[in-house]
Amino acid sequence: MITSRDPVGDWTWGVDPPAGAGAVPPSRAAEIAFQVWEVLARYELAVPGGKADFQVRATSEGRHTPVDAEGIAWEEAPLAPGTALSRIVARADELQDWFTVFLALQCPGIWVESGVEHRAEKLFSVYVYVLSGGSVVVTLSTYSDAWLTLDTREREQTDIHAANAPRLAAALADISALMGGPPDPGDQNRHAAPTETGFEDQRDEGTAFVDSWGTFEILARNGRMYPAASSAEDAYEIFTEHPVKYLAVRRGERVLGYLWVSVAGDAVGYEPRTAAGDEAFEAGARWVALLGAAHREGLTATAAFERLLGLPPGEERGTLTGRAPEEAPSLDALQDLSGRY
Repeated sequence: MITSRDPVGDWTWGVDPPAGAGAVPPSRAAEIAFQVWEVLARYELAVPGGKADFQVRATSEGRHTPVDAEGIAWEEAPLAPGTALSRIVARADELQDWFTVFLALQCPGIWVESGVEHRAEKLFSVYVYVLSGGSVVVTLSTYSDAWLTLDTREREQTDIHAANAPRLAAALADISALMGGPPDPGDQNRHAAPTETGFEDQRDEGTAFVDSWGTFEILARNGRMYPAASSAEDAYEIFTEHPVKYLAVRRGERVLGYLWVSVAGDAVGYEPRTAAGDEAFEAGARWVALLGAAHREGLTATAAFERLLGLPPGEERGTLTGRAPEEAPSLDALQDLSGRY
């Protein structure tokens, strides 16, 4: 299962500069991020196509940010002359005074099941903090449970763990060699308990929460698409105990999510394919808005679903594919599909 917001686990390395080492340039943060990315790429835990945020703060309060860029394309050689990141970093290196640099890198990557490779647009994130005095903090976060013996819905996954956990362990060892020491594993969270080499075997001690993915992730995903002010009076019900009919929403070859309606006509909604990343939620917000408009017109859930089936393709919302809706035995089953692959 893939999470959209809260990581399954994280690891942090801290490095203090040698005495008398002097100041470092802001570009040091980008260099370290690239080194960590190269380690992840060695094991296909990172593949091309990520994006980065880069910020330079002039004071400890962070009120003045002379360089602040989001969504920078992480190109094949991101620091080569002429790339988007290299231009931003060069501008940062021209600053006379700065306090700290922060770089956040979202990494697409590959996890494996039954010999089949699956891509997730945010398999890992790398966070790098560099102080002007040279201190460095690096945090690696993962949003997949492929490294666990039990998935985040408490199902044993011995084969998936065997195919993926050694890759994570090798990457953590290589990053530790790069940083000069082992990581500080993050605390046990609602999903899992990180260790220096990966995660604890949850078959021994059990999990902190029953079905942590279903309990927390569904609400987190909905929070990224549905208006906070919506209520039962001005929106369709988005939960049902009945089977659901659904169609995939695509952009090109990529599935972004699933538009669905209960066979009983008591609910309708959109489930984002979490592995597709931000695009799944951006498209979802468009479908949710269309459903909101249909509700305000007084259409039933089934009528709203049928109206949306007749819409022409839209670049921002994607395209519904398939001649006729498929059926899932429950909404939970469709949510499980959307959160896993």
